[in-house]
Amino acid sequence: MKVICIGNYPPRECGIATFTKDFIESVAATGEKPQVSVIAMNDHGQQYDYPDTVSYTINQNIPGDYIRAGEYINFSGADACILQHEFGIFGGNCGVFILPLIHRLKVPLTVIFHTVLKTPSYNEKNIIIEIGKKAAAIVVMNSMAIGILEEVYGIPGDKINVIPHGVPAYDFEKNRDNKKNFDFQGRRTLMTFGLLSRNKGLETVIEALPAVVKDHPDILYIILGKTHPGVVRSSGEEYRNYLKLLVRQYQLEENVFFDDRFVDTPELLAYLASTDIYITPYLHEAQITSGTLAYAVGAGTAVVSTPYWHAKEILADGRGRLFDFNDHRELSRILKELLDDPEKMKSLREKAFAFGRTTSWPETGSRYLSLLEKTARDYSHRETPTVSVQEPNLPAFSLDHILRLSDDTGILQHARYNVPRRCDGYCVDDNSRALLMVSMAACLLEDRDALKLIPVYMSFIEHMQTEDGWYRNFLSYGREFQDEAGSDDCFGRTMWALAFLMNCLTDSTYGELARELFLKGYGQFNRLSSLRGYANTIIGICFYLKRYPDDEGMLNTLKNMTGKLTGAYGDHRSADWHWYEPSLTYDNGIIPYALFHSVEQTGDKAVFEIARESLEFLDTIIFREGYLSLVGSKEWFFKDHEPSRFDQQPLNAMSIILMYRQAFVITGDKKYQKRMYDSFMWFLGENDLRIPIYDFETKGCNDGLTRHGVNRNQGAESSIAFLISQLAVSSYFDLPGKQINRLREKILKL
Repeated sequence: MKVICIGNYPPRECGIATFTKDFIESVAATGEKPQVSVIAMNDHGQQYDYPDTVSYTINQNIPGDYIRAGEYINFSGADACILQHEFGIFGGNCGVFILPLIHRLKVPLTVIFHTVLKTPSYNEKNIIIEIGKKAAAIVVMNSMAIGILEEVYGIPGDKINVIPHGVPAYDFEKNRDNKKNFDFQGRRTLMTFGLLSRNKGLETVIEALPAVVKDHPDILYIILGKTHPGVVRSSGEEYRNYLKLLVRQYQLEENVFFDDRFVDTPELLAYLASTDIYITPYLHEAQITSGTLAYAVGAGTAVVSTPYWHAKEILADGRGRLFDFNDHRELSRILKELLDDPEKMKSLREKAFAFGRTTSWPETGSRYLSLLEKTARDYSHRETPTVSVQEPNLPAFSLDHILRLSDDTGILQHARYNVPRRCDGYCVDDNSRALLMVSMAACLLEDRDALKLIPVYMSFIEHMQTEDGWYRNFLSYGREFQDEAGSDDCFGRTMWALAFLMNCLTDSTYGELARELFLKGYGQFNRLSSLRGYANTIIGICFYLKRYPDDEGMLNTLKNMTGKLTGAYGDHRSADWHWYEPSLTYDNGIIPYALFHSVEQTGDKAVFEIARESLEFLDTIIFREGYLSLVGSKEWFFKDHEPSRFDQQPLNAMSIILMYRQAFVITGDKKYQKRMYDSFMWFLGENDLRIPIYDFETKGCNDGLTRHGVNRNQGAESSIAFLISQLAVSSYFDLPGKQINRLREKILKL
């Protein structure tokens, strides 16, 4: 069996690196001695002199390294992959870069969670949810983690396995009298080891020592370990210096010893063999695993700890003593009690040592190997799913966030997270999109909130139209105009929204006003000059003609404006570049979408061929990875260059979804229906970073997919783009609880 393990590895100095080394050595020495190698994580541009065990490396903050590592695993002949997961190991927001790697794996994945958070952030939660979906098996080192993973992250319990943190198989009894090697003879020793940071709470021990030293002046407290590299980068040795000042303040210079090193395992074990009482004074309960605690119990020391999750479980049944967080007085009392009563201390040590023998690395390595063999067997027997167009599992339609962003003036442009930013005011772009969306919702779902919002957005649009029929775009929160004339895009989107409304709500006075505003803008059609201005306006004309099919003048305008797009296509098309411009920029799908609408009205086969050919060209670019990977706005995609992956915007995803939808309307080809659904899944996590853009809690949509993760602001454009996309997709599938079946006859019109 061949196994590849992803994690930190020595000579990198950290607990995960030590764990990975012990883990692979224990697995490799078990059973039929499988072949185990490591993909090691390099941090902050560091390079390490790794042993041959490390077959590949990933630089933490280089996204492409993760993609290449996934390909390496798939072609390595590996039977299984193990991921050591800790949020600080991987790059991107909360380590999101690991998701594209694991989603490319073609071998079973087993994940060892070193941290399980009960109250995660948005990114932390979604990353663990996605890992849980992909993992064939999950390992935690504390049974309390099972309930958290099930309840908070929705991970099935049958995936989760509890395997205790392994400890070295070391003869502590033989080496118990080890104090002479450190010149600790005649001293009773307390110890804490590990990388130093403020959450370790070592000041609690120092504050407890004066009362202990008064009765036991021979006490020596050993603080073993370097300061955590992340702490050094952010604040230097501030925490260690603070601890040393406390030692001086309490006159404990003879009773506290700092060994500012990251020692190797043999020296660490020698230290533990010379320790009488081990202390973990961590400040917070939410620590599901502590390697230092596991080592201390395995060494048979008397352990005293604060009641964080791992300590409460591992020190149960008399294997240790607990004191409350930050309570140095209780710690003093417990230490004096144990030092005054050698039999109590002996009992703790014996129970801890007996438990530790069951968690030795040979024991845990055997359990890991059995789990890996099972996942490999189950994976090899897994049936390959057939590809079909199935009803999508969509979230329930909700206007909660739209209502949050809207007031009696209109919809505000931007938000900080899900909180509206009043200082940015309003724009016609977003209010027109919002009008389109609520018109769809009112017609398809008969949504009452949508009906109530229609006059709000129409009032805003009417207010922003100038006397000549064009539109201003920006209005301050104080209702002051911020510009004299908006863009072609702004104008075209408004024509689209108005025409859609008059087409779908035919018996409404809103439709009459929409027609009036639309015809007022008609005189400005010849002012347009941009392709996307033409495209948006073409869509509006097509909806107008669905409502008023006998308007020959409007039909001629449609044909003339369609010619603007097809003419641009002829100017820029080449053998390997089937597009309307020399680059792919923003809102790309809107141009083929507009042409497919034009074809529906005119039946022009030449226009159809251009729409279809450009769609297929765009398809090869945005589905090059097998899922929707939008052209990012960081850099436009020029011919003979690589497309930018980031920043990806929800508005662009919406245009792609609508494009495939209209292609399906015109052709009836179900491959376009499937592409429409696959594109919608971009919002729900089928994207380059494999993390949802839609926020299931706030019912808003995040503003984009950046190189480092999700932009957590939830502005109007993004949330409206999601809802229009959801309505467009849902209108081709039966959704439980939605009033769509009886509206089927309307769907093709919409």
